[in-house]
Amino acid sequence: MGESYREDFCAMIEQLLEITGTVTALADEKITRINGITRRSRMLALNATIEANRFGAAGRGFAVVADEVKAISQEIAQLTGSLQTELRGRLSHLSEFGRGMAAQLQQVRGERLADLAHNTVEIADRNLYERSCDVRWWATDPAVVECAGAPASATLADHAAARLAVILGSYTVYLDLWIADAGGRVIANGRRDRFPRAIGTDVSGESWFREAMATPDGGAFAVTDIARAPHLGGAMVATYATAIRADGDARGEAIGALGIFFDWEAQAQAIVEQVRLAPDEKARSRCLLLDSRHRIIAASDRAGVLERRFPLHTERAERGFYREPDGRLVAYALTPGYETYRGLGWYGVIVQEE
Repeated sequence: MGESYREDFCAMIEQLLEITGTVTALADEKITRINGITRRSRMLALNATIEANRFGAAGRGFAVVADEVKAISQEIAQLTGSLQTELRGRLSHLSEFGRGMAAQLQQVRGERLADLAHNTVEIADRNLYERSCDVRWWATDPAVVECAGAPASATLADHAAARLAVILGSYTVYLDLWIADAGGRVIANGRRDRFPRAIGTDVSGESWFREAMATPDGGAFAVTDIARAPHLGGAMVATYATAIRADGDARGEAIGALGIFFDWEAQAQAIVEQVRLAPDEKARSRCLLLDSRHRIIAASDRAGVLERRFPLHTERAERGFYREPDGRLVAYALTPGYETYRGLGWYGVIVQEE
């Protein structure tokens, strides 16, 4: 069912419920008026009977008319009662049917948005899975290994920097690539022209460096939460790192670390802005990516990124939807991970106004 058709169908159901309510109110009003007329007719018949009895034989003919009016009033009352009971039953059934259809459509709508939320975070995970692969194989590049093995060699550092620059020329999603020696000092980077102050930076206290140096082998990697990098102009980055090992051997000694800085803001913004919503939906929807702490790390409206946490309720399931008291529909999905990348506990979220 296309989204435009679904919205039209919802509008038709709402119109049906509105018409049903109007007809019910109108029928009640008319039946009440008929009952009022019937009561008046009965009173007239009763008064006529009393007067006919008072006049004796002279009023017998009038008494016959009074009895007939009374009989007709009783018949009308019976028909009105039957009509009211039957009509209310049918209209109530129609209203329940309409509400049931509306509830089913809301269920379909919520499940569809949850699917889109799942797809959103899955796209992010697929993207980051590639980053985890990149850092592990670039750390085995001979130029990178040689540079980390001889950190005092300016020649090897220049050669490694040139190699990193070539990589960056093909992988434009990165801001920079850094090689740090075993002590945590940056000895080479790929974008010297853009980030000339990277060389000599002490990253020994950075979590990505410490975790990279602690990896057990070349198949492991470190990743940090999305953050702004002061040494990269305050840009939002997803940092992936791993140890550079002696001779490029996966079991070799850690002689340094390679840190790669993914240009998160640009890539993430494209993901949340390209969720496949109908044009009219986009105007009343907000698409988000949240980290494991429910901190906003990407938002289609760019509001609150890295500054606010979204009050997401996930008590029921890892994927689903619910309605807020103000009427907003919130759909969400926990990252499923991708291949060997287990994900970081992120959520895709779509908030849609009525």
